[in-house]
Amino acid sequence: MTRIPLVDLAAAHAEVAEEVEAGFKRIIADTAFIGGAEVAAFEREYAAFSGLPHCVGVANGTDALELAFKAVGVGPGTEVILPANTFIATAEAVARAGADIVLVDCDPRTYLIDVEAALAAITPRTRAIAPVHLYGQLAPVERLRAGIGGRDIAVVEDAAQSQGATRHGRGSGVDGIAATSFYPGKNLGAYGDAGAVTTASDEWATTVRTLGSHGGLRKYHHDLVGVNSRLDGLQAVVLRAKLARLASWNERRRAAAARYDELLAGLGEVTRPVVLDGNVHVWHIYCVRVPNRDEVLTRLNAAGVGAAIHYPIPVHRTGAFASLGGSFPNAERVAPEILSLPIYPQITPDQQARVAEALAGALRP
Repeated sequence: MTRIPLVDLAAAHAEVAEEVEAGFKRIIADTAFIGGAEVAAFEREYAAFSGLPHCVGVANGTDALELAFKAVGVGPGTEVILPANTFIATAEAVARAGADIVLVDCDPRTYLIDVEAALAAITPRTRAIAPVHLYGQLAPVERLRAGIGGRDIAVVEDAAQSQGATRHGRGSGVDGIAATSFYPGKNLGAYGDAGAVTTASDEWATTVRTLGSHGGLRKYHHDLVGVNSRLDGLQAVVLRAKLARLASWNERRRAAAARYDELLAGLGEVTRPVVLDGNVHVWHIYCVRVPNRDEVLTRLNAAGVGAAIHYPIPVHRTGAFASLGGSFPNAERVAPEILSLPIYPQITPDQQARVAEALAGALRP
C-alpha cells in the first residue's frame, strides 16, 4: 500500500513546476542570484498578502527571528519571554541576540502561550514577548498588548507556522513585527532555507534589512555590526509561484482539518485540536493527543502513515537550554502525548480515511 507522507512536497511542486522552471531560467540568464527583481517582487507581494507595508527577505526563519529581536532593541541586559513548548529556534534567536530567555507555560487546550503567565513574568529588563503561532493559529496577541499597556515592550511574533492565518480579521505583525520561515515543509515553503520579517514600522524594516546585509544598505558602507542573511533569487521564484496559490492551499488545509475532525470524532482516546474563537486557522499541523504516543507513532509509521511529533521536548528539557530550569506543567504534560497527522493541500479523503483507520488500530491494545 502506498505510504501517506506527513507533507507531500512532490504534489506541491507538480502544481508550480512550469512557473518555477521558467523563473529559474530567468534567474540564470540574468545571473541575479542574490537579491534582484524576483526578490523585490516577492517582498512586495508577501507584504501585500500580509496586509503590511514591509517584508524583508532573509536566509531562514531563525535569522528572521534574531534580526526582528535585534530591531526592537533586544540584546545584552534584556529579557525575552517565550513559551516552553516551541521549536528551539525561538530560544536560539534570543540567545544569539545576546538576551536572557524567560520561559512560561502554555495554555493546556490550545498549547499557545499562556498570556497571564507571560504578563506575570514581566520585569524591568523585559524588552519583548515572543508568542508562537503554533500549528497554524495565532496566539491572542491583543491580550498581550493590552496587558503590556504603555510599557516599552515589543511583541515579536514567531509566525513560522501561520502564513495566512488571522485573528479577528488581522494577521501576524500588523501591530508590531513578525518573523516567518519558508522551510520547505511550511504552508509557504521554498526549495531550501528562506525566511522573512514583516512589519508596519519603517524603522524596524530598515534595521532588519541593514543588519541582514552586513550592517549596511550600500556596498562597503557598514553602519551596524550585521550578518549575511539574504533571500536568494531562486528561492524567490519558488515562493512567488506558491504565494499565488497560498490562499487556496490554506482553504484546502481547512477542509482537510474539518474532515479529520469528523473522522476522529468517535475515537474517545484522541484529543482533537481546539481553535480559539476569532481565529482563522491555516493548519500547518493537525496535532492530536493520544495515550501511549510513542507506541502509537511506531504503529502508524509501520502502517505507512507518516505521522510525526511537533515538539517532543520542551525548551527547558533540551541539553542546550537545560540551565534555564523551571517547571512548566502544561508543556511537560502534553509533550509525551502530542502527535501530528499528515496534512497538506493535496491530501485526499481516501488518504485521510486510511489515516483515521490506522490511528484507530494503533490505539487498540
